[in-house]
Amino acid sequence: MVNRIIFWTGFGLLTRAWQLGIEMRPFYTKNALLGFPIFAGVGASFGYWLQGIDEKQTAVLAERKAAIYEKRARRAAQTGEPAGAEA
Repeated sequence: MVNRIIFWTGFGLLTRAWQLGIEMRPFYTKNALLGFPIFAGVGASFGYWLQGIDEKQTAVLAERKAAIYEKRARRAAQTGEPAGAEA
């Protein structure tokens, strides 16, 4: 999802603004403006990486969930119980 990337981009921009505020430097000088795209890019790349991790983990969890459901269905078929019944 794009919203995670947008969030981390904004976080990078806010981090740069906070850094300049702590240093008591002006936000809109030529030298200060060069840092904003760098911080935004780092934040966006972190969000992109985090999104990829989330998609991989979601796929693994879906596979495991399907395997557990299949195992329960096989066990229920062997014992003759309904698939939803738990002891």
